[in-house]
Amino acid sequence: MRYTDIAIIGGGLSGSTAAAMLGRAGISTVLIDPHESYPADFRVEKLSGHVQVERFLKTGIAESVLRRATFAGENWIARFGRLLDKAPSRQFNILYDSLVNAVRDEIPATVERVCVKALAVETSPERQRITLANGETISARLVVLANGLNVGLRHQLGIARKVVSACHSISIGFDVMPAGRNSFDFPALTYFSERPSDRTPYISLFPVGTRMRANLFVNRSFDDPWLRELRRAPAETLDATLPRLKRITGAFDIPGELKVRPVDLYVNDPRGQPGIVLVGDAFATSCPVAGTGCDKVFTDVERLCNVYIPQWLSSDGMNAAKIAGFYADPVKQACDQWSAAKAFDFRSVSIATSPYWTAQRWARFIAWSAQGLLRPLGGAFHLEPNFLGHSSSSSSSSSPSRSSSSSSSSLSSSA
Repeated sequence: MRYTDIAIIGGGLSGSTAAAMLGRAGISTVLIDPHESYPADFRVEKLSGHVQVERFLKTGIAESVLRRATFAGENWIARFGRLLDKAPSRQFNILYDSLVNAVRDEIPATVERVCVKALAVETSPERQRITLANGETISARLVVLANGLNVGLRHQLGIARKVVSACHSISIGFDVMPAGRNSFDFPALTYFSERPSDRTPYISLFPVGTRMRANLFVNRSFDDPWLRELRRAPAETLDATLPRLKRITGAFDIPGELKVRPVDLYVNDPRGQPGIVLVGDAFATSCPVAGTGCDKVFTDVERLCNVYIPQWLSSDGMNAAKIAGFYADPVKQACDQWSAAKAFDFRSVSIATSPYWTAQRWARFIAWSAQGLLRPLGGAFHLEPNFLGHSSSSSSSSSPSRSSSSSSSSLSSSA
């Protein structure tokens, strides 16, 4: 049996970031994940916005990781085939597996890597026992469950899951190539839906290395015939859905395959569980359309590794009452609540047809247009591409994203 203070199950973004932070803090840690190198996976493909990047910087590993990304310092905003603004941006584009492997390169050699699947976890108020697929066992004071959407261990531990919104959104990723020319005119582009019936909040185009990547977000059921048509004839289906997009992009082709990922919004309830703490998607999912997934991951991991684990290890035991402090953390709760609210607001502002949400859509269009007109005069008020009213404007002191960031004082894209 191996002994450690912290055993992390799951080596995605949250688990690998936690391993890097704990290893750098000199805390005895084992990272358990079956993949020596993280495999290709369609999730986060960019980090963007001041708040999200600042949250990542608080982990202490961001500067090295972000050097691996493709930086876009300007993002064009468009709707109805009209260019509304050429907005300065702080956007770092990187495929999810490349991001995770870059984070893993920051894990100190003192962190033991175990490339085996964890089959079972037994918890207690003192020490936890993990059984691996190769028959070995690990004894840890605390288990950090960071295995994302995998439900096996949570079911075994009796952790209840509440589905808040089934198939809340669908993310679609693919490459695009300009037709008949060498490059696109824009460095990066966010193009918003032309009408609610499109059920398409927006499409984002951004460079990753020498490729131009597209992330298309839709609010449809997974059995919607539209998805079959998109797989069969992607360029034609996209053109029918956003017919004026090519006024901005010019003609383009879609080579290669499409990656499609439906997202259920759910929250797990680990209350009463001693010896184990859930972070990232293992605790609660977020909507990629709202772009808050990385905010949640970095907030969870930063609070856990910088604040709670050092406190917990300084005293005996690892009971449920001690661990409950992490879930009650005001910075974490503010980020979770902001992310959940933004997921539903963004869906409503994209597809709802009531007078209120119709007015919200036109307000966004007018705000972007005004910002674009004011920018050459030096009077622009900076709005993030996925802003919703006052709550996402980076200039607003009442923004939940800003309040949670400033509250942390020690610290974006899908998952």
